[in-house]
Amino acid sequence: MFRLLARQAKKNPGLIPLFFFIGLGMGGASLYLVRLAVSPYVLWNRKNNPEPWSKLDPSYQYKFVAVTTDYKNLKKDRPDF
Repeated sequence: MFRLLARQAKKNPGLIPLFFFIGLGMGGASLYLVRLAVSPYVLWNRKNNPEPWSKLDPSYQYKFVAVTTDYKNLKKDRPDF
């Protein structure tokens, strides 16, 4: 497979950016799937921990980028169950 791609890139050098951006997109999608698999939003075992998000600390940053919210200064405003 790699030999075929290298042969095509030698014949048509305009395909090199295409191969690069396709590989970059596939890598980013893979990393995002791994992030989702280890996050508390995906339930792998419902019997032992049916609500894993209820055990998170209020200072846990839920978003990639928090523009206006400073998660370090948040205090717990919900009861323990």
